[in-house]
Amino acid sequence: MVHPEDTLRRQQFADWWCFVRQWWRRPKSTAAIAPSGRRLAALMIDALPADAARVLELGPGTGVFTRAILERGIAPENLFLIELNEAFADLLERRFPRVRVLRGDARELPSLLAAHPECGPFDAVISGLGLLGMPREDQRRLFASLLSVLRPSGRVIQFSYAPFSPLRRSVRRELGLRVHRGAVVWRNLPPARVFVFDRER
Repeated sequence: MVHPEDTLRRQQFADWWCFVRQWWRRPKSTAAIAPSGRRLAALMIDALPADAARVLELGPGTGVFTRAILERGIAPENLFLIELNEAFADLLERRFPRVRVLRGDARELPSLLAAHPECGPFDAVISGLGLLGMPREDQRRLFASLLSVLRPSGRVIQFSYAPFSPLRRSVRRELGLRVHRGAVVWRNLPPARVFVFDRER
């Protein structure tokens, strides 16, 4: 008999190895060197609005946050993933067959969602993208697009390995965003902090 913990360990190792291979092949487009840990996933999901029903996830990778979002109670048909890496997208489609996986660059959000008018509006965005490595204009374009598909009370939940906001202050000011800094997850690899962005009231 296979113990559930053994199955979980094997899946975690498989996810880690998949991440390492993709990072090695595409280091610029793979923002992390390992899947996020369960503690970080829990903090990201805790930041969802209490009444959240429709969620957009950017850069889901192997689906650590995806699984946590579904366990929170978001219906699979109300969860949309945008993944650039083909290997990750294939994995996500096998692992979460009822969740919509859109293949492409999140910075091209309007064109990606144009063919899927049923996608929005969203209550929240969960992001695993590497904002720190994005030029200012790419950050501005991405967040302007996110605001266009978010409800007025919606929020963007992002993690970063840096202790400061990964979204430039000038972009936050231009788009009228405020930032809330969450706790640091020291046991994540590497340690990470949760940031929540929403519109200034």
